[in-house]
Order: sequence, then C-alpha cells, then structure tokens
Amino acid sequence: MTVISTTSGRVRGEVVDGIHRFLGVPYAAAPEGERRFAAPQPSTWDGERDATRPGPIAPQVIRKLPGLDLGALLSVPQPQGGEYLTVDVHSPDPSVGSLPVMVFIHGGAFIYGTGSAPVYDGAAFARRGVVLVTINYRLGIDGFLPLAGGDTNIGLRDQLAALHWVRDNAAAFGGSADNITVFGESAGGISIACLLSSPLARGLFRRAIVESGHPDMIRTTELAGTVAERVAEKLGVPATAEAFRALSTRQLTDVQTEITTPGQTLDLRDANGFDPGYGLAPFLPVFGDDVLPAHPRERPDSDVDLIAGSNAEEMRLYFVPRGLLDVITDEQAVAILGASRPDAAEVLTTFGLGEKPTAEVFVAAMTDLVFAGGARRLAEQHPGRAFQYRFDWRSPLFDGRLGACHGLELPFVFDNLAVAQAFVGPNAPRELAAEMNAAWVRFAETGDPGWEAGAVRSFG
Repeated sequence: MTVISTTSGRVRGEVVDGIHRFLGVPYAAAPEGERRFAAPQPSTWDGERDATRPGPIAPQVIRKLPGLDLGALLSVPQPQGGEYLTVDVHSPDPSVGSLPVMVFIHGGAFIYGTGSAPVYDGAAFARRGVVLVTINYRLGIDGFLPLAGGDTNIGLRDQLAALHWVRDNAAAFGGSADNITVFGESAGGISIACLLSSPLARGLFRRAIVESGHPDMIRTTELAGTVAERVAEKLGVPATAEAFRALSTRQLTDVQTEITTPGQTLDLRDANGFDPGYGLAPFLPVFGDDVLPAHPRERPDSDVDLIAGSNAEEMRLYFVPRGLLDVITDEQAVAILGASRPDAAEVLTTFGLGEKPTAEVFVAAMTDLVFAGGARRLAEQHPGRAFQYRFDWRSPLFDGRLGACHGLELPFVFDNLAVAQAFVGPNAPRELAAEMNAAWVRFAETGDPGWEAGAVRSFG
C-alpha cells in the first residue's frame, strides 16, 4: 500500500508489478443537484481514501458496432454517475520527484468513454519513467449542452479543473508541475485542440499531443442553443438548467441514444449548410464564452510544443462493420455527405468520384474531411514547434478491411496490445507499440519525439 497526501485529502493506493497505482481519485465534487450543469467544484475529504479500485464513470449508453468488440477502449464494468469526476494515476515511484507528467483525455464522441478503460492503463508509461494520469469528465447533455441558467463548455471546464488538480498535486506522485503534457484522441483530441487556445488553460501544460482531433469540430453558442432547444422539445421541458436538473439521468441518456441513432439524428447544419460534427457528434464544444472567447484556430498558445496526426483510414471504423462499403453507390455517397455540407458532389469529385471505386473514394474523403485534414492544418498553423504523424498499420479484422481505422493507434500508444486483441488481432507488432510509446514519452521528456518538426512520421 502507498499513502499520498493531496490537496483534496489523503489517498491510499497500491503497488502492482512495481508501479504505484491510485484509482478513482476525485478532482472535483460529484456533479449532482445544484452542481449539475454548473462549473466543477472542489472535492475534499477527511481521513484516508481508498484508491485501489476504479471509481464510477460518466453516465452513458455505448452503441456497439456489429462484429467488433471495442470494450477495451470504451468501458469498464463500473457504476455510472455520482462521484465520477476522478483521475487514475500510475507512477514509477512517488518519492522520486521531477518526473514528466502526461495527462490523457479519452475520446468517445463526447457521449461515451472513460479514462479507466483497460487500454488506458498507464503501466507502460510509468515503466518508462512517466507519471501517467487519465481523467473522466462530463459527457453528452450534462457536459456539452449549453442551457439557460447553466454554464457552457462544462466538459472542458471539468478538464481544466482536472489539469489544475494535476498541477497542484504532481509532486506528491513524483511528477513535475513544470513538465506536464496533455494528450488525447478523437473527442479528447478535439478538447486539447480547444484548450490550446483557451485563456483559462494558459500555463497548465507545456506540451500537447492531438490524436485524430482538431479545433474545427466546434459550434457557435447560438447554434448550440438551437441544439439545446431541439433536445428540450424531445424531453418536453424548457431549455434551462433548472428544468433539466429535475430530469433523471436515464431520461437524458435515453434522448442522447435517440438522437445519435442513424436515421434519427438531428439536422445540425449551420446557416451555410455545414455540420462541423458530420453527423457523428451532436454535442460539441462551443466558442463565444470565457473558456473559448474566439474560434480555437485563433491565438493558439505558441509556448506549447505540439504533435498532431491521424490514422490513414479513420472512417473504416464506422463504415466496415455496418457493411456500408459493400453496397454504397455514388449517389448514396453524395447524399450522406450532403447531410453535412452543401458542396458534397464537388468535394467527392476531388477525391475521384466517378473515376475510382465509390467505397475507396468515400473512405478517403470522409477520413480527410472529418479527421486528417483538420489535424494537418492544426500542425501546420501552430505558432510553436509542431510535429506530425500518421498511423498506417492495418488491423487484420474483417479480412483486413478494417484497416488503419479510427482509434487503432491507442493500444500501440499505451503499449497495451494484450487487452485489445479483439481490435488489433492476436499478432499485432509489439515493436511498433514500444516504438510509439517511447516516442510519446520522449516528447513529454524533451519536446522532441524523434523526428523533425514539420515532417510527417509514419507509424506502421
């Protein structure tokens, strides 16, 4: 057992295979009652808190993809709700001091996921001399739906509160408050791309890694208010924090499930006919408040070193298990993209529509539009030092058609292939996992991941 004194209270962790592990440590109070739809509040306790088991996770309903088990990336069999604004910490040795700290923000389209998922176990990072922290934050309606009388960008405010907590307690776990790197994937990557430009995040981290995310998946406060009105209509209540506090968690997760079901999604296009979430994410960060006064592409922190990249065939995760690529026609490709932007035919033509197989064109176009293009621009436009990567290794699942899809890099980044065999297969290259994990650690230690700034490093 290991006991640590934090700014919130004392926590009792355990040593597993030489790694000091502290699970389910609150960085903020349970978001219940009047604390729902409000900025996070501090959490304190008396005595010694048990931190040897994972805590609860944010309320969510995970929709499964046919024939694909993503449990290692998305969920743990833990209770939902209550005191779930927590961190998990893996440390080589709390007594060492001045170790680099890495804080991971999980993905999940802002509606599901947890930092306690098996693939995010931080033992591999800790073995390389890093204090690894994963966090939970509010999701969906509770985290990213602006309501009258409530706060905006609540999920981002949770992440900011977690980063403040990590900075204040880094030394207690053996880390350096002056050497913190944030990294995240998908919704977590989008979050970090936003925090890079937030005045409230200045000084909280020194380096950032954005995996399959960028700052363009964001709405204006006005359009987000329209989303709130539509959700409120479905629930039969006013779009106010007071009215939503009177609703149960089940009522909110039920309506989230409804509006994220294919064929029942809301029309979330702006006045110009664009949906920045491409039908994948009804709940997104907003700009026009104190967290993000301007669009996050404006004024990113030039003092932060950056890695940004994506996977070569991101959208195969969404299309292959559902069989879409086996049947899609040119007309269907235009119609699907047309639900998110008015120039769908022209855009697809630039990727070869009419000249190449429709499935090939659709994957390439959607991968670039939703993920790769934004990540590339983020790195190219960053005013500080920036590095790019692309993950090219292809999963053998679905007879190899799953490819280098969305999220596939995560078991390699965390060097946790064994727990993710249902995603990467039984013979995924261990050397590639060690290589990626080491590169992320080098970046956290020195700001140099091992390749030239401006160049694109291929993994796989």
